[in-house]
Amino acid sequence: MKEVILSAKGLCKSFAHNGGQLHILSHLDFDLYQGDFTVIMGASGSGKSTLLYALSGMDRASAGEVIYAGADLVKMKERDLSKLRHTDFGFIFQQMHLVSNLTLFENIAVPGYLNKSKSAAQVRERATALLEQMNISHIRTHLPSQVSGGEAQRCAIARAVINEPRLLFADEPTGALNRKNTMEVLNLLTGLNSAGQSILTVTHDVRVALRATRILYISDGKIIGELCLAPYEPAQEKSRETQVNAWLSSMEW
Repeated sequence: MKEVILSAKGLCKSFAHNGGQLHILSHLDFDLYQGDFTVIMGASGSGKSTLLYALSGMDRASAGEVIYAGADLVKMKERDLSKLRHTDFGFIFQQMHLVSNLTLFENIAVPGYLNKSKSAAQVRERATALLEQMNISHIRTHLPSQVSGGEAQRCAIARAVINEPRLLFADEPTGALNRKNTMEVLNLLTGLNSAGQSILTVTHDVRVALRATRILYISDGKIIGELCLAPYEPAQEKSRETQVNAWLSSMEW
């Protein structure tokens, strides 16, 4: 049986709207498992990004629990949430949010320095190894404005995993990329997952869903469907695509 890494119980998220409450997440329950590549899909406005931010502690749920390592993120103090995001969680966004006046190497290394769990020399060594892994070591001294979107996203992935997070969150990680760069990023994420990295991503992109070991479909703030898949194998992509598209059609995608 897989280990539960994070658990949501009765999760709700509402916003004030036109004098009332707009309910985005509604009493949502589910578990995330160690080693899974979990993808959340759904129509625009279904609540998938809101769910990711609530699960990661970047936004606080209105009600319910998000249990991680025996603690409830909904009740956790902000300084403790901030520490958790530095140590146990990694984040990748559609807009990379790289620091414009830092080189790619510096963008990757800074979270390692801030974590303080490794010496400066160890951080530099890991950042250098990640630059190699992401195939951007040749542009390590470039600024974000001097590289392509795909190169910037690969830098953002390296930054997200510099502290060896237990759980990697990704919000539309391929949304701003062309096909070539999308495939490069997906290959990197698939490789990280194959090496044991737990990943949770939200996306509109079926190409991302094809790499998942588990797809959840959200509608009106509730998970209404789940599809479990074997680890991704390129040779099986066509049959996998047929299976995933048929399932998404059944969800009225």
